[in-house]
Amino acid sequence: MIVQIVKVTSGLPDAEVRATIAERAPQFRALSGLLQKYYTRERETGEYVGIYVWDGEESLHEFRESDLARTIPAAYRVEGAPQIAILDVISLLRAEEGESPRL
Repeated sequence: MIVQIVKVTSGLPDAEVRATIAERAPQFRALSGLLQKYYTRERETGEYVGIYVWDGEESLHEFRESDLARTIPAAYRVEGAPQIAILDVISLLRAEEGESPRL
């Protein structure tokens, strides 16, 4: 399992960011290997942060090469370069059915 964190500054007003999230959500729900996506906003800076939970490296790679990923900057009017972090999940506190917590 892999977590991808993408932090951006948007040129859109908050209401338009939320509308864009809702409009594009079905496309993200349809992605193979995307287990969860959290849409968040950093309180101090106002930056928007997408937290993606992927089933593995292959799914993340497929997404990063997709048209959907390429349209993110325009859809959210991203200003400047996004900050991206890729994290390996090493343990789960609450495992879903069929998964086991690991250390």
